[in-house]
Amino acid sequence: MLALLALSGCFYPASRGRTLEAKVDKLSADNARMAEELKQARAQLDATLPRIDEKVAEVTQALESLEKGSRRNTADIGIQLQKTVEDLANLRGQVETYLYKIGELEAGLGKLLSDAEKKQLAQQGADAQKEAEAKKQAEALKRPEDKKEFLAMAQEKAKAGELALARQLYSEWMKKWAKDPLMGEAHFGMGETYYTENKCREALFEYGKVIQDFAKTPSAPEAYLRSSDCFGKLKMTEESRLALEELVKAFPKSDAAKTAKTKLAELDKAKKPAPKPAPAPAAPKKGSK
Repeated sequence: MLALLALSGCFYPASRGRTLEAKVDKLSADNARMAEELKQARAQLDATLPRIDEKVAEVTQALESLEKGSRRNTADIGIQLQKTVEDLANLRGQVETYLYKIGELEAGLGKLLSDAEKKQLAQQGADAQKEAEAKKQAEALKRPEDKKEFLAMAQEKAKAGELALARQLYSEWMKKWAKDPLMGEAHFGMGETYYTENKCREALFEYGKVIQDFAKTPSAPEAYLRSSDCFGKLKMTEESRLALEELVKAFPKSDAAKTAKTKLAELDKAKKPAPKPAPAPAAPKKGSK
């Protein structure tokens, strides 16, 4: 994941990156697990069916032996036949169990995939529509020649809630002034558009670029703070704390650092165990005054 690669050298270990990936891709993991269970159930069924054929053949052979007569006595053949019939019934029970399990897994997997696909398609459709509208709006806009004015236009569109349009303008700015010192502010602005839409993975990538490649840009302290918030939303408490600690260390006199110190104090307070209630006073003994 690009966000993890961008941030791995900043304020949390690269090995912890897999944790975020596992959490945000849990749905894919569930799909894979159910598919594997389905595969195993089918393999068990395939292994059981030949054994049923063998038992059917044994029953047929025993019946033929009874009809034609055999040197073995009828009682022995009857015992063998009874055992074979019982084995066959057990195998049929296993088959029914496997078929039932396969049916449940297929239904569950189908629903899981269906719900996920519907949600993904709906989101993709909405995003694609927004991007298409933003592209049309961007084509109608007159771009300033000055880089600062161009960047200011993108920032104004973002503040006005025109996030897709703002991203279009930020992207154009980045291509046009790729090596400009203001690139850090452009990445931060792009991250803010994703943060506003609660798209934490995309936002983390942009904030990570600021922290890693443009540490001297004015918005760098805020990028740390936003990153902490994103990790918090993703239930990654350790990474959220590490971002705050690194912010205080890197920019101790910034306003963002003051906010970080307050948040760290709140985390420490929440982490402390509740005080145990004082023991009740002992009851006075009988006869004592």
